[in-house]
Amino acid sequence: MTATRQGSRTAKGYDGFTAEERAAMKEHARELKKAAGAADAEAEVVAKIAEMSESDRVMAERVHAIVGEYAPGLAPRLWYGQPAYARDGKVVCFFQPAAKFKTRYATLGFSDPAELDEDSMWPTAFALTRMTAANEKRIAELVAKAAG
Repeated sequence: MTATRQGSRTAKGYDGFTAEERAAMKEHARELKKAAGAADAEAEVVAKIAEMSESDRVMAERVHAIVGEYAPGLAPRLWYGQPAYARDGKVVCFFQPAAKFKTRYATLGFSDPAELDEDSMWPTAFALTRMTAANEKRIAELVAKAAG
């Protein structure tokens, strides 16, 4: 059978989540425990961004700055070990570094509360390989719309 993102199915059955997915879930559990007493979520996001590889860090820093400027009502927080931005406790958008799951591009994603609805079909995630002026402009438009 074929390998899947959640694990793989073999003749013996399902052998579970990948090591990266288990690590992300463990990190999320730690974040939930910290959430009760976390005093400065933005500092945690900035620290997480600082840990990233250079190419991911440059993009994440720009996304963080753009969200702060164009969607100041969104609260920075960590979500599955990734920088995320929430409204009323619900994640609206997030930045997933390429290194997180060993992919060739970073992802700027939007969740259901973002309400980026366009007709009956619309994108909710965007691949990022580098920041350009055009990318920054599009990100600003998206996060402003997502913030409501």
